[in-house]
Amino acid sequence: MTQERTGVITFKGNPITLIGPDVKVGDQAPDFRVVDQGLAPVTLADSAGKIRLISATPSIDTGVCDTMVRKFNQAAAALPDNVAVYTISLDLPFAQKRWCGAAGIERVQVLSDYQDRSFGLAYGVLMKELKLLARSVFIIDAQGKVVYREIVAEGTNEPDYDAALAAVKKLV
Repeated sequence: MTQERTGVITFKGNPITLIGPDVKVGDQAPDFRVVDQGLAPVTLADSAGKIRLISATPSIDTGVCDTMVRKFNQAAAALPDNVAVYTISLDLPFAQKRWCGAAGIERVQVLSDYQDRSFGLAYGVLMKELKLLARSVFIIDAQGKVVYREIVAEGTNEPDYDAALAAVKKLV
């Protein structure tokens, strides 16, 4: 049976149920399978040995999500090559590709969880009522441990970019 959690987030002030486990700092990061913009599978294991900054967004075609990806893309330009930066949403890969081209996103790999909801379910950030991913950030070290986690309490707010990037810089 899939775990459901309430009281963690709201979206536009409305309480939301999250589906999946409560992944915490110190936990081994669960693997997942998403697809890139060419429909090729991407898993956490594909970036083994790297530091991973993974942000999840409800939809890149909205203002806050757009800003979030752009800010992480800008910050990622200053990070070394041993840091993989992913943004995962349920947007179709074709829409992601169009958006990334228009936005000039080059350093963040924008990935889609539309096929299996694998990331959303493994990390406990699938919003039951909206069938979208909750805005969240996970930092995973080179050994595969979660070292930072933020599930944004109000889904229409931005994450704490400085705290997430500070967590990455401690590992570099």
